[in-house]
Amino acid sequence: MSAPAPVPLKSDFLATLQARGYIHQCSDYAGLDEKAMERAVRAYVGYDCTAPSLHVGSLVSIMMLHWLQQTGGKPIVLMGGGTTRVGDPSGRDESRKLLTDEQIEANKAGIKRVFAKFLTFGEGERDALMVDNADWLLELNYIAFLRDVGRHFSVNRMLSFDSVKLRLEREHELSFLEFNYMLLQAYDYTELARRYGVNLQMGGSDQWGNIVNGIDLGRRMGTHQLYALTCPLMTTASGVKMGKTASGAVWLDEAMLSPYDYWQFWRNTEDADVARFLKLFTTLPLDEIARLAALEGAEINEAKKVLATEATALLHGRAAAEEAAETARRTFEEGALAQTLPTVEIPAAALADGLGVLVAFGPEHAGLVSSMGEGRRQVKGGGLRVNDEPVVDPTAKLTSADLRDGVVKLSFGRKRHVLLKPV
Repeated sequence: MSAPAPVPLKSDFLATLQARGYIHQCSDYAGLDEKAMERAVRAYVGYDCTAPSLHVGSLVSIMMLHWLQQTGGKPIVLMGGGTTRVGDPSGRDESRKLLTDEQIEANKAGIKRVFAKFLTFGEGERDALMVDNADWLLELNYIAFLRDVGRHFSVNRMLSFDSVKLRLEREHELSFLEFNYMLLQAYDYTELARRYGVNLQMGGSDQWGNIVNGIDLGRRMGTHQLYALTCPLMTTASGVKMGKTASGAVWLDEAMLSPYDYWQFWRNTEDADVARFLKLFTTLPLDEIARLAALEGAEINEAKKVLATEATALLHGRAAAEEAAETARRTFEEGALAQTLPTVEIPAAALADGLGVLVAFGPEHAGLVSSMGEGRRQVKGGGLRVNDEPVVDPTAKLTSADLRDGVVKLSFGRKRHVLLKPV
């Protein structure tokens, strides 16, 4: 169903996405391009409420909504208050853990906060809108849904989609609950078309089959013409999936990941990814990105700092981004103990009694290593330091004698630091 992209795309929206590397597939480039030239695109992306925050893996689709609004379209954020109760099987070998209604609502509240950083919400024609599919899914009559929606789906065709086929080929169980997810997602598209005039669904390339299902259902149920547009699933140049690091997910909520650590994530970008990430995750003009991309050797680090600062400014604000950049400069270039490093408070009694160094680095405190075993491996490799001195004894304890200016500085490698502050 995906058509080849005409060159060049004429609308500001699709031309921008194409130039910056967002487009993977589109159901009808010419038709969507025409709608975009008329500034008549109303597009949505759906986000299930499976965690208290989105992580950086969701940023590409968020930025697609951002550029849609900047080029005259109306972005719609669909919260999956209903579909989270089922669970999307795409890209997974096991069922998602079922959450309680209270957990879903709490996660939804946390996720909502992210979007205000990238979109302008309001009552205007081009203002962003946030809706929840629980509004229509939780009220469905099962028999009526089977009759009105289920009859349009072929089980043979559903079994051919990657989200189902790959799970079955690997002989992993797929529950009937999850099998229904693609029906619900397709129905979402139809409801959004009817209620809000939506005519485009965007998402990752792994959602192509589900989105096309929605287009087909809309046609069968009499909606206006619907379109699909997907972005590539993001991996680094070395093949690592975007969104997670060795120490955990790169969250978009500052309560779960500090602006400094977020800045450091982008600063640590591989050389081969700098130009691509500048296009995708900042709003810098393309000519400025081309200039930065041309830097070579040690100078590429300057481009990485620009990437880190611009990406952090989009999410956390310009002041927080510049503070993170200055903290990094003082820490690495001057060797100073920057008090704006991420700080974890610990009971003063812990140092008085002696706090095991690996416990301090572990998930209960600094979170720089995920387990005692990892901590011991890092000690052997010289990867852990206390107050810039290598840890050589994994059984050592931190005491009040280790305080410097009221804190203990823990470091994992050269770029990850946490201050322990007794209270």
